[in-house]
Amino acid sequence: MHTTKHDTTLAIHDDHDAQDTVFTMAPSLSDNDLISIGTDLAAEVEVSSGPMKRALDIVVAALMLVLLAPVMLLVAIAVKVSSPGPVLFRQERVGSQGRHFKCLKFRTMHVDAEIKLAQLLRAQPDLRLEWQCKQKLSADPRITNIGNFLRQSSLDELPQLFNVLRGDMSLVGPRPIIRAEVPRYGRYITSYFKVKPGLSGLWQISGRNDASYARRVAADVLYARSRTFAMDLRILLMTVPAVISGKGSC
Repeated sequence: MHTTKHDTTLAIHDDHDAQDTVFTMAPSLSDNDLISIGTDLAAEVEVSSGPMKRALDIVVAALMLVLLAPVMLLVAIAVKVSSPGPVLFRQERVGSQGRHFKCLKFRTMHVDAEIKLAQLLRAQPDLRLEWQCKQKLSADPRITNIGNFLRQSSLDELPQLFNVLRGDMSLVGPRPIIRAEVPRYGRYITSYFKVKPGLSGLWQISGRNDASYARRVAADVLYARSRTFAMDLRILLMTVPAVISGKGSC
């Protein structure tokens, strides 16, 4: 649904006077170049303050849960009446220090989604190749009608605010990955383990729907190695237009 005429990615410019990192959209680098940026980024970059980041997580998550409660109630009703099954989908994800936690989402797939996926991958080699490359399908028959809307609008991720309050996740961080994805990070998984996965992040504001898997990994590594509290605030502000435009949807 979301296509661009030119492939773009997030570039970094160091502002030595402000001792900050400014993000702009720039002509695309290769996946290898982007990973190299994440690998070689200076270790002396100031990391975000843990207490300040946690305080921001608690305040903003609690406020959003209060303000968005009516929306979440309507979504829950829509999910319940649209297809059989539970309202929430709980999936084990890998978090900080390699700890596992139950990541919450509004259910967007049919209850027999895993069986359907296995059947599809066995029967259609082209879909199997797409799944192996991206860990997702562009036209996924497992997704319900309301599920497509929830994913495009990112409303399916609202329950993750509870994960943020519990401390499993942060407002900003790398994508929360499943255990099967860990080997695909290779040696870069150590960077992922240093921070909590996020409700938003570089992967979202740079158009995660069209990103290759290597580019998504690079965004995670880049954030883990260059994060600051000011960067978190900027990413949060950039998340709103990304979600509205659809660039931040799965």
